[in-house]
Amino acid sequence: MNAPSVAVLTFEGINPFHLAVPSLVWGPESPAGDMEPWPITVAAVTPGRLTTSAGYSIDVPAGLGALAEADIVVVPWWSDPESPTPAPVAAALRGAHERGALVVGLCLGVFALADAGILDGRTATTHWKWVETFRRRFPSVRLRPEELYVDEGDIVTGAGATAGIDTCLHLLARTAGQVAANRVARRIVAAPHRPGGQAQFIELPVPEKDDDPLTTVMNWARSHPDVPHGIDDLAARAHMSRSTFTRSFRARTGTTVHSWLVAQRLARARHLLETTALGIDAVAAQSGFGTAARLREHFATALGTTPTRYRVEFSAGKSFSPS
Repeated sequence: MNAPSVAVLTFEGINPFHLAVPSLVWGPESPAGDMEPWPITVAAVTPGRLTTSAGYSIDVPAGLGALAEADIVVVPWWSDPESPTPAPVAAALRGAHERGALVVGLCLGVFALADAGILDGRTATTHWKWVETFRRRFPSVRLRPEELYVDEGDIVTGAGATAGIDTCLHLLARTAGQVAANRVARRIVAAPHRPGGQAQFIELPVPEKDDDPLTTVMNWARSHPDVPHGIDDLAARAHMSRSTFTRSFRARTGTTVHSWLVAQRLARARHLLETTALGIDAVAAQSGFGTAARLREHFATALGTTPTRYRVEFSAGKSFSPS
């Protein structure tokens, strides 16, 4: 696979964590790992020294011209949701999008994409705290604040700070395959795919204990994707009533039991397609979909492709394409 080039746009006062997320997931490993690092250029309106929110400065080597050359353009942050993005930045983002670059907005960086007009009529997410501000400023954008990230093909948006990691891992899986994303996720000690959305983080995060009944059942279901999982059976395994189990599950994950199970089975199916020569019927059986028809249906809905096409693209690698 030819590694895509990346331009990450930074601004005065940026939080270093936001700026570092793309490099954490896509950049070089130390010591060197199996993944070919994606070339990443940090750019600003004016190249030179910028002060971060942590009190130290960074040297930014490139200007907005970097956005005209990169395969992927990332806006990881924006300083003030109420302040319009500078016209040169908006123009550079529009230009990158129009020429076919994949444009990514993380956290408040989604505001910059919306200011550029490239989210009009599209679906996006952003940090839950600024949802009403976003809706007031950009009524033509279909906002889905319950999601950790939204993939529109040529535009991808992510919510919050650590959701930037989820977004970048998703794009790595989309471009280089789930196996590569899983490997990087293990290296940075992150979940390859976090089910649910921002609901689990608003106001009070839900504590998770390694040995509590709900976590035990989720781990068991995740490790047995080929076993039928009725809600009543899972609730009984957790020693809960059906209503208590479903309520606790949504509070924990921000999603339904069914949606979570489908996501786990899709992840298993993708892994099998990338790493084995099993037939589609066997992949469907071992991932819990039962039949090849159901597997194809879920692949079409979730990934916009077929299992066979996915295997062709990811088992042997492929060149980068924004879509």
